[in-house]
Amino acid sequence: MAHDALAILDGTVLPAADATIGVTDLGLIRGDGVFEVVSLHDGQMFALDDHLRRMATSAQNMRLEIDLNAVRADIETLAEAAGPVTGALRFIVTRGGRRIGLVEPERGEDPPLRLATVEYVPTRILDGVKSLSYGSNMLATRIAVERGGTEALLVTPHGRVLEAPTSAFFASLDGETLVTPPLSDHILDSITRRRLLSLLPHAREEVVTVEELGGAREAFLASTTREVQPAVAIDGRELPAAPGPLTAAAHEVFTAHMRDELGA
Repeated sequence: MAHDALAILDGTVLPAADATIGVTDLGLIRGDGVFEVVSLHDGQMFALDDHLRRMATSAQNMRLEIDLNAVRADIETLAEAAGPVTGALRFIVTRGGRRIGLVEPERGEDPPLRLATVEYVPTRILDGVKSLSYGSNMLATRIAVERGGTEALLVTPHGRVLEAPTSAFFASLDGETLVTPPLSDHILDSITRRRLLSLLPHAREEVVTVEELGGAREAFLASTTREVQPAVAIDGRELPAAPGPLTAAAHEVFTAHMRDELGA
């Protein structure tokens, strides 16, 4: 079986096309469930324990009972069945109690990252939850594309920068340090973001406004699947440094950190 068509459903590995759930599952009807995406590098999983801890927190905050031992076993079984592949392993637990895992192929070559700001109000009741309810996030990306961008940068009605629909946001406003919006602005506690903050002495949490973005020197998005991806423009303004030395350093440090943790 090709790894990009491989799945696991409640402990059974099978072709993804054969993995089905009932249409009454509230994970499908309401987006009521939690998920994580773990990066695979030659079959090895990066930061699995971090992802499992976050899934447990998400489930607790959603009042969703999950068997974390079964989740771990399913993830490890699917990764072993997939073999030495590079890509991502997506794992979902639905309100209907289904455990679903999918192996996804490595991201292809992305077009230059051109961010377009899209107004967004975080759903505060979902703070600390990585839920299946991503309709607004996906719509934001489509709106950004309509505006000539390739990805959205979510901002509040009051002009505070948040994050991208599926990624954390970092920027340099002075050419010397990196800032990323604080968790208190109701953004996701991104594992990649957290690792970068611990690895980069010149990076810190700080409120960032849309007005300040007009003077940004460089910027990038960070996530499990993007890792560190530089932006070349924000709202049509070309960034003076793209990718820029701070972005390049972040990419280098994070790549080395992953290799060290994986023993590569």
